[in-house]
Amino acid sequence: MEIRPSTQPQIELRDVFKSYATGAGEVAVLKDVSLQVPPGDFVSIVGPSGSGKSTMLNMITGIDHPTRGEVVIGGQAVHELSENRLARWRGKHVGVIFQFFQLLPTLTILENVMLPMDFCGVYKRRERKGHAMKLLEQVGIADQAHKLPSALSGGQQQRAAIARALANDPPIIVGDEPTGNLDTQTADAVFAMFLALVAQGKTVVIVTHDTALSERTGRVIHIRDGRVDRDQRRN
Repeated sequence: MEIRPSTQPQIELRDVFKSYATGAGEVAVLKDVSLQVPPGDFVSIVGPSGSGKSTMLNMITGIDHPTRGEVVIGGQAVHELSENRLARWRGKHVGVIFQFFQLLPTLTILENVMLPMDFCGVYKRRERKGHAMKLLEQVGIADQAHKLPSALSGGQQQRAAIARALANDPPIIVGDEPTGNLDTQTADAVFAMFLALVAQGKTVVIVTHDTALSERTGRVIHIRDGRVDRDQRRN
């Protein structure tokens, strides 16, 4: 019997609407957005400031919840999870990379990478240090493992953040302006890491203002006024 790859989307947003209460009343940030991302896609989300890009990313990670609509990631209805279950689900299934790294300043780079493993218990305790070192070797900063984040350059800290995002081998990697705080050469190196992750079968979704960067991803989703304005596939 032939075994065919799953056609189920890795990421699916179904008529997602999100609004926030303000002093001036309800403000809609996402307006009935529907989207499907298959496994192994490299997607960039672009659009003007305030268009809903980061909110869409927060829906995918479960950091935020829709006012109405559904968010289904890897077959899991994320919007239905309690906060405790959501935190553990995210730790195993989604690696998040931030523009300003968000490394804990009092922990070494090695300890920062081990932290998600400690939280989720995916690896046995005795295996975690070795696995973290392998990830740091993969991103090229194993020699920085025992330093604090403040001793590293911005590019090295972002590499450490990528290693941390990969700690539990999640199928999805998301980044909110992950190269926005880096010089061009370092941003290119980080982008090359994303391409390598896609080649390994990971699904990568980034929000970026960098047009040159987005044009190198396989798919570009343009957001305007809380709606998908254009959805371009480049390969």
